[in-house]
Amino acid sequence: MRIFPRSAFGQTVFLIGFLLLINQLVSYFSVAFYVIKPSTQQISHLISRQVNLLLPVTTLTAEEQALISKHVQTITGSQLFSAEQAMLHGLANASYYSYFSQQMSQELQTEAEVRISQTDNFVFWVRSAAAPDYWVRVPLAGLEETSFPLLTFYLLMIGVLSVIGGWLLARHLNRPLQSLQLAAIQVGRGEFPAPLSEEAGATEIIAVTKAFNYMASGIRQLEQDRALLMAGVSHDLRTPLTRIRLASEMMTEQDSWIREGIVNDIEDMNAIIDQFIDYLRHHKQEELQHINLNDLIEETVQAEQVQQRQLVTRLDQQLPPIWCRRIAMKRVLNNLLENALRYSEGDIEISSGYERSQKRIYLEIRDHGPGIPEHKMQAMFSPFVQGDEARGSGGSGLGLAIIKKIIDMHQGEIRLHNHAYGGLVVTVLLPSKFSN
Repeated sequence: MRIFPRSAFGQTVFLIGFLLLINQLVSYFSVAFYVIKPSTQQISHLISRQVNLLLPVTTLTAEEQALISKHVQTITGSQLFSAEQAMLHGLANASYYSYFSQQMSQELQTEAEVRISQTDNFVFWVRSAAAPDYWVRVPLAGLEETSFPLLTFYLLMIGVLSVIGGWLLARHLNRPLQSLQLAAIQVGRGEFPAPLSEEAGATEIIAVTKAFNYMASGIRQLEQDRALLMAGVSHDLRTPLTRIRLASEMMTEQDSWIREGIVNDIEDMNAIIDQFIDYLRHHKQEELQHINLNDLIEETVQAEQVQQRQLVTRLDQQLPPIWCRRIAMKRVLNNLLENALRYSEGDIEISSGYERSQKRIYLEIRDHGPGIPEHKMQAMFSPFVQGDEARGSGGSGLGLAIIKKIIDMHQGEIRLHNHAYGGLVVTVLLPSKFSN
């Protein structure tokens, strides 16, 4: 179990709380040793004097004891009682205090017992080993019961208010960092939020925010330049490709085999250009829609149905609808099905379901092809990477990269693994509640 927090906010609050705890302990012991202890010693000293004044009376006659006790009571308020009388005058409600008993024993230089009771004021009951059959009752006026608890409450309130103040301070200092974290996640998904405020927080945080805004602006401009460059290149390439195709159509029948090869090459080049544009396309511009993924799967399967190949669907009919970009998600399904049809033989199995514990839906597509080597699984999501060893070398290597980009934009996850009985399984996980 980790005690020290990882976040800067938690570490700041923990450090402030720890320092305040040490300060409170030092303050408490300082008050205890330099204020409370001297006060109790002084109380014990004063009470011991009154006890020493009354104890010699125990050797006198009953009349003399009554006369002297009455005189002492008039002056000091202290009284001398026998054990039976003491029980009748409140000793039964008194509690034993070992600390005062030790101090009183030192003051009287003999074994003593101290009990304390409270009515309107504190009352000390003292019995000395020199006269074990008698109790001296000493009332203390002005010492209220709430005196010491009030000190404890005061120290506790200082600690609580200090921790709350430290928590508010740490929260204020770390709020810009939270905004910076959320903005960094958005940039990582290919989104570009509005520039962050460069006035909130400490000077170091302001400097980091300015650097982040500058970096995000540079990435946005780079993305726009790349999209513009690719759009210009694709436009410039399609024009000569169209002329080449038009020229090939004018070839004689004797050269028809050459014409077919040229047409196939032109179609492959157009498909590659389309993939480049799909990879650069910002799907964020499409509006979110509340759809049922099963409907989109059935629509895609119906459009992709081919002869001599069967697309088997196992769809969870209790699948909840989700918020997603319909065209972008359909592009994911199309690319996954095209890959499965291109690189495998036999049936294609498509299933969907809902994980209630994780609150997310899943889509699985399994083919019966050769699969992908384990060491190349993660690299397959990088642009221009192909599983050449097992799945051929056709295409541009952008298919899975485009899919992952769209899934990341939907805050989802995509996984690859080889089935135990052969074939590749692609699993797409999407949250049931999508935060735009």
